Amino acid sequence: MIQHIIDIFQWFIFSYSTVTMAVYVTMAVLSYKHMRLYSRKNIGYYTQNVISSPLSPGISVIAPAYNEGLTIIDNVFALMHLNYPLYEVIIINDGSTDDTLEKLISRFDLREVDLPYHERIKTLPVKRFFRSRDKAYDKLLVIDKENGKGKADASNAGINASKFDYFLCTDVDCILHEDTLSRLMRPILDEKSRNRLKDIQVIPDTGYIHVEDGQRQVIAVGAPLRMINSSDVDNGVITRFRPPSKLLPRFQELEYIRAYLLSKMAWSSVNCVPNVSGGLGLFDKRIAVKVGGYDPRSFAEDIDIVTRMSVYMIQNNKRYAIRYIPVSLCWTEGPQTLKVFSRQRVRWARGLIQIMRLHSHVLFNPKFKRLGMVVFPYNFLFEFLAPMLETIGLIFYIYLIAIGAINWRNTFILLCFLYMFSVLISAIAVLWDQLTERHYRKTTEVIGLCLTAFAEPFIYHPLIVFFSLKGYVQSLFRKKLVWGNMQRKGFSSSTVITDKA
Repeated sequence: MIQHIIDIFQWFIFSYSTVTMAVYVTMAVLSYKHMRLYSRKNIGYYTQNVISSPLSPGISVIAPAYNEGLTIIDNVFALMHLNYPLYEVIIINDGSTDDTLEKLISRFDLREVDLPYHERIKTLPVKRFFRSRDKAYDKLLVIDKENGKGKADASNAGINASKFDYFLCTDVDCILHEDTLSRLMRPILDEKSRNRLKDIQVIPDTGYIHVEDGQRQVIAVGAPLRMINSSDVDNGVITRFRPPSKLLPRFQELEYIRAYLLSKMAWSSVNCVPNVSGGLGLFDKRIAVKVGGYDPRSFAEDIDIVTRMSVYMIQNNKRYAIRYIPVSLCWTEGPQTLKVFSRQRVRWARGLIQIMRLHSHVLFNPKFKRLGMVVFPYNFLFEFLAPMLETIGLIFYIYLIAIGAINWRNTFILLCFLYMFSVLISAIAVLWDQLTERHYRKTTEVIGLCLTAFAEPFIYHPLIVFFSLKGYVQSLFRKKLVWGNMQRKGFSSSTVITDKA
């Protein structure tokens, strides 16, 4: 009986591992095709057309700020120097207890103004609005509101105050590429162009032009985020890219490259993007408002809003798309201490289990099409269950060793194959990234990042599994989530920023 159970479990582990590798191989192929298709287009020419066109849709850049006094001025200047013909910058001071607001008022010569504010999304009270007396800062709007205990409430206030049809949600301490807005707008304009060409038809008998309904609408666009740790920054502009020198951010850089260039690009190619990062995402405001904006109660507000927007489109029989582009446009500072990293990953794990619970009606439900039959099953089987299955598998193998029932030869072959496969996947992602954008000047930097993949399964991945399980347990026992403080080095000097992301 025991031997039968052992055989079944070993078969299950082997099958699960095989399916996981098959999924990654499929993703690699889809991602490669997606990036090749993207790179064939003249990106520079297209970007310049968007920048120079007076018909480009307006974008509201929304950036919540809490206790960002040490870097707020440089960060706002960086946001106000993006290459795009029509946009505004909305900074939401989310009840900062430092001098964030005072510095903004002083540096940009702000004065309190009356603003027609329609609270389409419910938020905590908004106190005041500020605009600059200096015409050079006409595009800047500063909102002062009560602290909402998280980014979601502040973002919703920014959405309420925005005047354009699209909004970009980012973090005020992120550094954006100067062409971020034009490149993120590109998939939206591409889709509109395709719809016009596809839906305009000539009726043979009458010669009339017929326009069909049901055009596909791009409701969100994202791009890869990267670690800025160890890179050189001057006045909000990255002057020299480097892989993080410290081990923990270095592992995160490798993880982000793999997650965005393999996973997100593959999902984008088949219109199954599961989420758009809270650090950088362009959204259709009309759809976001209809679903109630960001949920302040969610630990994973980025996944939640994309899920609700997708559900809304499906339930209203509207064709939609969510796109990712293979160009890094946003750089953020990753946690450098285990304490802060733990808090971040525990929160992400609790967010994932919360999403699975709140939207359980979507899972394996054909009514929700790809969302229900591809996106959610993948998240459930290979994201949510993975930490638990890995832990159970480890315990089981320890049990087999204890009773002397393990087949050492087969186990060694399996583990070596899985190990080399994980290293290969990471190395491919790094090389694809370098071939696409060439961020790193030195070959030794690229090789060093690839070599990091050899240590990842022994150091970084066990931490990910442990913190995920910790998040699941906290969620199970309904432990209150404490945001705490997030230590960051900052771009110019050391700073302490409250962790609300």
